[in-house]
Amino acid sequence: MGEARFDDVIHAPMRLRICGLLRPVDRIDFAVLRDTLEVSDATLSKHVKTLVAASYVVSDKAASPERGDARRVMWLSLTPVGRAAFDSHIQALRDIAGTS
Repeated sequence: MGEARFDDVIHAPMRLRICGLLRPVDRIDFAVLRDTLEVSDATLSKHVKTLVAASYVVSDKAASPERGDARRVMWLSLTPVGRAAFDSHIQALRDIAGTS
């Protein structure tokens, strides 16, 4: 793991949870993330916009093979910069907790 660095953008509880859910996967459906976090579309959108502005998350709209209609699904992914920042933040938390 890289250098430990506390990150105020990631540290907000909802954004920490978003990054934690995105970290082990390539991408996740916005609706699945919303339902998992038990928040509204507006709440999730607000936090995703902050993560996108920091270049930590990217969103992509694409057709979903599971859908029977033409609506597209918004997929969210951590960027390589976002993965590194999340890992660094988690290491900083471990250092603070004395569990490194």
